[in-house]
Amino acid sequence: MASGAAAAAAPAGTGRPSVEEEEEEMEMPELSDGEEAWEEEEEEEEGAAEGPQTRCLFCDRLFSSAEDVFFHCKIEHQFNVGDVISKNGLDFYGYIKLINFVRLKKPTVAYLNSLSSPLPWEGEEYLKPELEDDLLLQFDIEDLCEPANVLCSNELNDTMMLLEQLKHAEHRAKLAEAALVRAQDDLQKMKQFARDFVMNADVRSSSSASAIAGLHEDEDGVYFSSYGHYGIHEEMLKDKVRTESYRDFIYQNPHLFKDKVVLDVGCGTGILSMFAAKAGAKQVIGVDQSEIVYQAMDIIRLNNLENIITLVKGRIEEVDLPLEKVDVIISEWMGYFLLFESMLDSVIYAKDKYLAEGGSVYPDTCTISLVAVGDMNKHVDKLVFWEDVYGFDMSCMKKAVIPEAVVEVLDPNTIISAASVIKRINCNAASIPDLEFSEEFTLTITTSTRCTAVAGYFDIFFEKDCHNKVLFSTGPCCTKTHWKQTVFLLEKPIPVEAGESLRGKITVCKNRKDPRSLFITLSVKDAKQTYSLQ
Repeated sequence: MASGAAAAAAPAGTGRPSVEEEEEEMEMPELSDGEEAWEEEEEEEEGAAEGPQTRCLFCDRLFSSAEDVFFHCKIEHQFNVGDVISKNGLDFYGYIKLINFVRLKKPTVAYLNSLSSPLPWEGEEYLKPELEDDLLLQFDIEDLCEPANVLCSNELNDTMMLLEQLKHAEHRAKLAEAALVRAQDDLQKMKQFARDFVMNADVRSSSSASAIAGLHEDEDGVYFSSYGHYGIHEEMLKDKVRTESYRDFIYQNPHLFKDKVVLDVGCGTGILSMFAAKAGAKQVIGVDQSEIVYQAMDIIRLNNLENIITLVKGRIEEVDLPLEKVDVIISEWMGYFLLFESMLDSVIYAKDKYLAEGGSVYPDTCTISLVAVGDMNKHVDKLVFWEDVYGFDMSCMKKAVIPEAVVEVLDPNTIISAASVIKRINCNAASIPDLEFSEEFTLTITTSTRCTAVAGYFDIFFEKDCHNKVLFSTGPCCTKTHWKQTVFLLEKPIPVEAGESLRGKITVCKNRKDPRSLFITLSVKDAKQTYSLQ
């Protein structure tokens, strides 16, 4: 392909005219017209000599050749496009996608230099030029490996390139070998798990938990993909209870953030990172695996916070952060029934690896509570309905309906007991095994009626070292949130009397086939049922 550095054609010579030419010019009606035409021709020639220009990848400087852009990027921005091409084995089309990706998404140099396969610009949409007449897209990438080029070392030769390719091939072979070993190990673990697993068991044995640890689930891809859509972030940002609680905690306790290094796990659109930056943090690192992180980069730049906030795409368990320790970890990790989605696992990982001694995780305390529900109208609508559907008995459908936990906003008037806290989590001390548990509970009945369901919700506390403590609840008697409440329907309503103690037991464990979902087993009086939350 022709190099975009090709010079514009030089203007024709403008030597002194001959006698014959002078005589011809004397025949022109007016000399002033000829002078004007001569001046216009000179202006056109000067414009042709100037040639097209293109913009730097990271700033607004303009250059007349791709080589000048690459040299500028290397010296001023510490970005060597030749190194990126070599490191990732890019062909010409891969190079085109890289340039368009950088122009469109405007990632940081640190982010680009940290990338490895899979690359974020592999989509075909990055073949479309982002900048019209972009000289960089007309550049022959083979020129990047010519000894005379300023981007390459004078000592670089074909032998070194071959050795580099062999090195990458060897590295890929080792990765493939390691992946095969992991797959074989996972297969053995799954076989062992299949022998041990009993869905209604009250407590999973520690050996079974160990056997399935580390399984790589395809559901993770679906999970992170869902957070790449703007709609879910709009819903969360518009949840005033959620967002304003985090804002108030950060803004009303600036002493916790002043001149501190902050890690935002699962940063999404970057709202918590920006709160922390405004509160005085000297550096904020936001990490998110979903595609929304590219929008977050634009948001950070729009708000002129790019000198404080750095965003990294990837799982916190896999990325390399540009620092070893942080002072504060913030995260909005909560799911339905608090533990759905298992994102607290990632926060605990970040705490154990990156939190400096004396540092803190926020929110620092969370509780899960249960209440009894008496709503015969809902019971009829959800369960009795199947007994007569247009004259047909479909009651067998109850067996499929009951085990599915229902996420909905409860009518406060249907709550028939005081709340009972079944789990308290200290986020600064919790370990991943703490998130699977079995607890007995007692619900003190406040109304004589029939108990048709048990519902769960959670409360969140920002208290550690806070001058102004903040908390919020997702309970049915509080302002509703996008988390709503989680309802476990009882197949047969239980008659209860005011003042009665309704006793039971709850077991919460992860679904081994999809660790982000939960199995919840409830025993109330003589009834026992396992529910799935997925």
